[in-house]
Amino acid sequence: MRTLVVLSLVLAVAAPAWAQPAAGGRDHRSPNAGKKFQLERVVAVVNDSIILQSELDARLVPVMAEAQQIQDPQERRRRIAKLASQTLDEMVNEELIVQAAEAAKVEVDSSEVQAALDEIKQQNNLDDAGLAQALASQGYTMQNYRMDLRRQLLRLRAVNQLVAPKVQITDEDVRARYDQLQRRSEAVSAVYLSHILIKLPEHPTEQQITDAKATATKAIERVKAGEAFADVAKQVSSDPNVELGWFQRGSINPEWEQIVFSMEKGDVRGPVSGPEGLHVFYVSDVKQSALKPYAEMKDQLKNELRRRELDKQTQTWVEELRKKAYIDIKLQ
Repeated sequence: MRTLVVLSLVLAVAAPAWAQPAAGGRDHRSPNAGKKFQLERVVAVVNDSIILQSELDARLVPVMAEAQQIQDPQERRRRIAKLASQTLDEMVNEELIVQAAEAAKVEVDSSEVQAALDEIKQQNNLDDAGLAQALASQGYTMQNYRMDLRRQLLRLRAVNQLVAPKVQITDEDVRARYDQLQRRSEAVSAVYLSHILIKLPEHPTEQQITDAKATATKAIERVKAGEAFADVAKQVSSDPNVELGWFQRGSINPEWEQIVFSMEKGDVRGPVSGPEGLHVFYVSDVKQSALKPYAEMKDQLKNELRRRELDKQTQTWVEELRKKAYIDIKLQ
């Protein structure tokens, strides 16, 4: 981000009066005279700050590779435009949080940035040169990364100082959560899982995704209306292996686990994204294990509820910041 007052967006190079050719004389001006050169392009204005195209481009590097592999040029452009719009929206939110932090005098000093940088190097087994090389591959310089790291720390501190005090979790909230776990599926230790696979190509178009979702939704409606899951699966699924078998906690994709272990016997759920397409899951049986005593789980549950409420309060806070802010999106 840069402040508006220090950046010249378009430099118009016009010849001064003394450089104009005399009548009938040769033109000694530069061949570029009078042309406009775009030094940088602003993609968003957020109050008194701006977001530059180069900053957006750097953020897009990690997510752009898959989109670039889409063969259909029109679909590729559409996907890239969607990614750019979503990423820019995230950057606007981040800028608003930084501005709120600075207005509230929240501070992060250079020693904290260095400590975070050292931890990143240690976790990734990198020295300074290795980190610089890794950053360069994603469009960052070390200086820019330090600035971004400081902003990340500033946002975290702002949430902790400005939002977290509003989060109040009572013993009654914790007890209610524990009782819910006793009644429902987090006491489940294993599920017997069946699925319907709606296969998609490696880089599907939006229309293909929409059609697959519609197929999955119709399959779910049929099962909920009383048809046997196995019968529907035989007609709809791209995978002839409908029954996947028993799964223990920790044995499947964490995103899938969160879904299927929240299901009760006879539940059908979907569509859920997977590496080959969309899945509809059906739990035909469950094995339950007893919960630990309330006293042993109280702190864990309280932390879980606090994290959820903090996420919710932070989202509300950012929405309020957006309502009060001047935001001008210039992305083309």
